[in-house]
Order: sequence, then C-alpha cells, then structure tokens
Amino acid sequence: MSSRRSSRGSAAISEEEINELISKLQSLLPSARGRRGGSGSQAASTTKLLKETCSYIKSLHREVDDLSDRLSDLMAGMDHNSPGAEIIRSLLR
Repeated sequence: MSSRRSSRGSAAISEEEINELISKLQSLLPSARGRRGGSGSQAASTTKLLKETCSYIKSLHREVDDLSDRLSDLMAGMDHNSPGAEIIRSLLR
C-alpha cells in the first residue's frame, strides 16, 4: 500500500474510489452478484460484503485442498510412466 500512496501522493482514497472497489468486489462473489444496494446503511452492507468475501475465500481454500488431496490419491495409484500420469503432469505445468 505504501507504493500505491507514493505513486498517488499523499491524497487519501476517495469515497468514490472505495465505492468502485466495493462494486468490483461484489461482482466477484457468487453470492453477491446481481445484488445492488438495498436497505440498511452502506457501512452495514460493506461489512456484510467483506464477511461474504472472507467466507468465499475460505471455501475456495477448502476446495483447493480437497482437489489437491484427490489428485494426490489419483497419482499414488497410478504408474508414474503411464500416459495418464504424463497428462496430469502436463496440466500442472
């Protein structure tokens, strides 16, 4: 963040920039897509969005761990010189 500040001078990030970043973040979350604004304060909505973001990141980590375990199990039962093993290695490069 310090490099960002130095390239922009000492000006703080504007409320408009924050709203744009929040909107971009919202578009990345499956549970928040299509949802715009709504009732309640913007601070409460932002807090909810950040909580959803953390939850989504945790679920992605769990999914990566699960896929990694499944791949390890698959590779353990496979001949390392087989065409299937070569395909998997090429996908991991």
